[in-house]
Amino acid sequence: MHKAAVIGIGSNSVRMLIALMEEDGFTRLTRDREGTRLFAGLDDEGNLSRESMEKTVAAVARMADSARRIGAERLSIFATSASRDARNGADFLDLIRGKTGVEPEIISGEEEAVLSFLGATEVAPAGECCGVIDIGGGSTELVVGQGARIDLALSCQMGAVRLFRLLRIDSAADMPPVEAAAREVLAEKWPKDWENMPKTWIGTGGTFTALAALVKGIRWTDRSFMHGTCIPRERIRELGQQLAAMPVSERLKLEGLQPSRADIVVHGICILLGVMDFLGIDRITVSEYGNLDGYFRREYV
Repeated sequence: MHKAAVIGIGSNSVRMLIALMEEDGFTRLTRDREGTRLFAGLDDEGNLSRESMEKTVAAVARMADSARRIGAERLSIFATSASRDARNGADFLDLIRGKTGVEPEIISGEEEAVLSFLGATEVAPAGECCGVIDIGGGSTELVVGQGARIDLALSCQMGAVRLFRLLRIDSAADMPPVEAAAREVLAEKWPKDWENMPKTWIGTGGTFTALAALVKGIRWTDRSFMHGTCIPRERIRELGQQLAAMPVSERLKLEGLQPSRADIVVHGICILLGVMDFLGIDRITVSEYGNLDGYFRREYV
């Protein structure tokens, strides 16, 4: 047995998972997260600002040092939507390599979708075809499959930070245009002749854990109590409207809402509502696990 770590550089945050590798799988030991809002550093020409890169690299370097102190013998780093979009993504990778000594990888949207599916489906009924929705800062991934089999993997250019930059939400009345934007993006990507629609849909990412914490009335740090929470679409809309009516200063007082997500949470909820409406999904099951866990399953196990 040995310890391994993977760091994922998302558009809204940097996250790390350290696990103990065993003959037939892995045991999760610890997680870390830091909100860096990398996507917000993209300028009109598609370049990441120096400030946003340095802030993110500092978080990655801190986590890499922590993993090595804990005794991780293997460390992998991958980046997602904001890094894919950036014209200066190679410069960003150079900074990470220089600070960590690790060769980072920018993964494709479809690959990100597959990793999210492999990680999130631990809450799926055994042997059942299911769908996974992963709402990130820059993109949203949708996957349909069963076990390790992937039938459909899509990455859509709609994330909570991306839409936050494009469309304001100051009240519940501002939600429909954001939902419509999400439906339009998905309509362009979703196969028109797709018939294999699963009964079970699973959500992974900060939007979903925030919804679960708010539904259960627990702190956003109590992640183990969020796993497996099933939320009807009507309840999701109700929470979205309640949050939209609150200024960010009031949202920050909610124990179930991560402070760094307070300004973008309604945009994430609108994306979810748009997807659920387009696909006719009545309820969603929240998974604590995501693409970091999927990376372990694909690369380490």
